[in-house]
Amino acid sequence: MQTPQTVGCQQLYAKLHTMADPPKAEVAPTLTPTGYRPRVADAAVSDALAAMPAIVIEGPKGCGKTWTGRNFARSEVLLDQDVSARESVAIAPGLILEGEEPRLLDEWQLAGELWNQVRHASDQGHGNGRFILTGSATPPDDITRHSGAGRIARVRLRPMSLFEVGESTGEISLRGLLAGDKVAAQQPPATVQDIIEATCRGGWPRLLDQSFRASQLFLRNYLGELCRTDISAVDGVTRDPAGVQRLLAAIGRNIATMASYSRLASEAAGDRGLHRTTATEYIRSLERLFVVEDVPHWSTHLRSRATLRSTPKRHFVDPSLAVTAIGASPERLLADLPAFGFFFESLVVRDLRIYGQQSDAEIFHYRDDDNLEVDAIVQARDGRWIGAEIKLGGQRGIDEAARSLLKLRNKVNTDRVGEPSKLLIITATGYAFDRPDGTTVLPITALGP
Repeated sequence: MQTPQTVGCQQLYAKLHTMADPPKAEVAPTLTPTGYRPRVADAAVSDALAAMPAIVIEGPKGCGKTWTGRNFARSEVLLDQDVSARESVAIAPGLILEGEEPRLLDEWQLAGELWNQVRHASDQGHGNGRFILTGSATPPDDITRHSGAGRIARVRLRPMSLFEVGESTGEISLRGLLAGDKVAAQQPPATVQDIIEATCRGGWPRLLDQSFRASQLFLRNYLGELCRTDISAVDGVTRDPAGVQRLLAAIGRNIATMASYSRLASEAAGDRGLHRTTATEYIRSLERLFVVEDVPHWSTHLRSRATLRSTPKRHFVDPSLAVTAIGASPERLLADLPAFGFFFESLVVRDLRIYGQQSDAEIFHYRDDDNLEVDAIVQARDGRWIGAEIKLGGQRGIDEAARSLLKLRNKVNTDRVGEPSKLLIITATGYAFDRPDGTTVLPITALGP
């Protein structure tokens, strides 16, 4: 039976999904009768259910996958809470799939054979939108998972963006920027201190109304459980919890940089040492848990003979994990703004990834052997692209970012990839406006999907 929570969310997002213009700021904090806060990814979930027999909502623990799945489901099985349900998958597999559809199968990877059962049921021709699977880890059997092609769509869910929690006005949309729209907006009320606190708390739904102290306790426990249990359980290989913890701290210290595996291993060595191969394996496991999400390099066509660097930029799925891993605090970051700049870049990357879902766009970074670097490239599937430099603010920093973006435009072979839709300088605070040189200044607290 469809609940008021389901109906409320679906009606609200159906309205948002059909709007000619992107959703505005007042929509983000709007709650359904049961308190659900709609997500940017809800539109992707709705589209996938309409097009495919089954979908899987993937993302790190605690990002709201179950919460979101329940708002589209009419029945559910919570495999992480129901031992008998997990046992029944092997004994009587058809029973767990019976129920009103869409049927939510939460944390499906705890009964990995469920994937094939859903795949077979999807072949029976009973229409689309039948099953919603959620998972906070990628099972090691990728061959089995690939067999879902054509039957099971994937939707990535991340912790919430500033727009989703109501800390960005959202009046400038990424979709509009990709269309080349003009930009002009008043300065949002958020301060640098507000941005620092949002970075430290992160976009975890359960922390939205919590104090920093409560948030840090949650995040420390989150990383502790990750080191002790999750990283070993994800692929059945025992990991050294202390080594994982040191590696997480090394990634945190190198957030938003192109640190190599060797460097991360060296910084995480400790008394026992950590080999590069071991560090690489740990990071691969963290990726399977959707905790680490590096930004790949942009492979593009250049006018010059410059060589592109292929190393990814290091990022967690949410910057709060980096803050927690190194034991930082809002006070420390406010006292060291140059250091906070790296965490701010990671915050912006998180939000660009979330907003990009609505425009079918991916995020990359650019660096070549002439040491020209651009923090983020937003590229839509249809080829439109945006170059973005991320700066806390200040005229000197903005001018420096503008020079880098204009150099990038001159280097890229626009006959092959087209002119950039926008050259953005994304700041922490300030007004949004198009500069005479062809670049655009935009505070992250004015950006939305």
